[in-house]
Order: sequence, then C-alpha cells, then structure tokens
Amino acid sequence: MRWDEDHESSDLIDRRGDGPAANLGGLMWLLPMLLRTPLGWVILAGILVFSLFKGVTRFSSGNVDANGSPTAASAKDPEARFVGFVLDDVQSAWASIFAQSGENYQRAKLVLYTQGTNTGCGYGEAAAGPFYCPGDERVYIDLSFYHELSQRLGARGQFAQAYVIAHEIGHHIQKLTGTSSRAGVRDDGASGGSVRLELQADCYAGIWAYSTAQRKLLESGDIESAIGAAAAVGDDRLQQRSRGVVSPESFTHGSSEQRMRWFKVGYEQGSVKACDTFKARSL
Repeated sequence: MRWDEDHESSDLIDRRGDGPAANLGGLMWLLPMLLRTPLGWVILAGILVFSLFKGVTRFSSGNVDANGSPTAASAKDPEARFVGFVLDDVQSAWASIFAQSGENYQRAKLVLYTQGTNTGCGYGEAAAGPFYCPGDERVYIDLSFYHELSQRLGARGQFAQAYVIAHEIGHHIQKLTGTSSRAGVRDDGASGGSVRLELQADCYAGIWAYSTAQRKLLESGDIESAIGAAAAVGDDRLQQRSRGVVSPESFTHGSSEQRMRWFKVGYEQGSVKACDTFKARSL
C-alpha cells in the first residue's frame, strides 16, 4: 500500500505504556484489600504517586486530548504513523460517501494502548483484540495484535493491518447510520444479528479497499493480504485453533469463508447497498 510515512493524524490518541499497572481501572479489584491495612494505604499512595509522575513525564512530551491522553504528537514510530494514515484515509473515504448522500460524516478517534485501558464501554483489554466502542466513538488497538496476526495467525502484510482498522471504522459507520441496534435481531448463532453486523463491517472494509484502488494506492498483493486477514479471524478457524472443534451456534463474527466473501463484495462492488447483510438470505 502506498502511504505517506510522515503522516500524523489528529484523530490518533497514544496511550501506550499506560497498562493495567498505570491505569487504576485495572487495579479496582485490589482496592478493598489495600484499604484494610496501613501497608495497603502505603502501597496505594505509591501507585498514585507513580501514576501522577508517569502522567507528567508523558504529557510533557506532546499534546494531550480532553481526557489527558497523549495525541499523535507523541506517536512518532512507523507503526503508529501507518495506523494514523490508514485511519485518516478510511475516514476521508467515508466522508466522501456520506457527502454524496448530502450527509455529514462524524469522525471517530483511534486509541493505541498497551495491555488495557479505560473506555466509554468499560475497561478494555488487549486479549479481546481490536474493538470499537460506540459509547465514546473510538477504536481501540493494542499493536501487539498485529504481531499476533502476522506470526501466529499467518496474515502478513500492511494491508492486513489496514483491513483491521477499516473493519473497526465500519462499526463506527453502523453507529452513525443506526445499524448497530440491529445486532440483536435474529440472534441465532451462525446467522444471527452479531454475525450479520460483523460481516457488514467486513463489507464496509471492502468498500474502503475499493476506494484505494480507485486512487491508485494499492500495490501487488494488498487485496490478498486483506483477504488472508479476514480468513485468519474467522470464527471457525479461531475455534478450531483454540478448542479443536467448531461450534457454529456460538459464532459471533462469521466463518472464514463468510468474512472473505463479504470483504470481496465490498471491494468488487464498492456499494453500501451491496453490504446489507441483514437482508441477505444467505451469508
């Protein structure tokens, strides 16, 4: 994928390094025990002082957002720059799509974090993978997921990483259009509302990929990389890897074949109407 390696995004928030030990949200379960003894109070005070000191040293290195989190000014490494570029490119593409219908697009933020962080949807942990929180309209990614995607799941290439961001912004599109509320409709496992919502987000990621092709940003192997990522995170493949058995009735995101197919629908047709998984008889 062709991208600007000097790009900085004002919608990128960098919280890396603020893991559970530095984020008191991850220590709430310890609070009752700490308050029972004098030593516990000393430990708690030490944690607070450490958090304050760490916050001061981090915030002094760049701008901060309204919640006191460092913004893109502190995200200078190539991985963060790439994430920021893709984030802005995906959102610019959707802004154009919304404008064609006479609507205004409301931009989402993306938060880089390590291990865990507070969100508008509660405490989020890296073990859950990248996710979108409709409560604060932010995407959350621990970049270690990209290493797992490449090394453990075998989905390599920058466009595989870009697909993940485009998929999560797809959930933001669903929030803006009111589609998110349909997740509970026909909630029957492999063809339920959750699966349909996720497959639509895959299709929306394909629409963005279609736009990159129109703008000559694609390079050889990019689409194959994204399709490989979609396959790698299919429910059937993940269940087979972790449990040794596939249970379609417990699917939440769709099978590898479904995720690949709906991404390709978006990429080949470039149409929002083509992504209506809720009307599709067959997923």
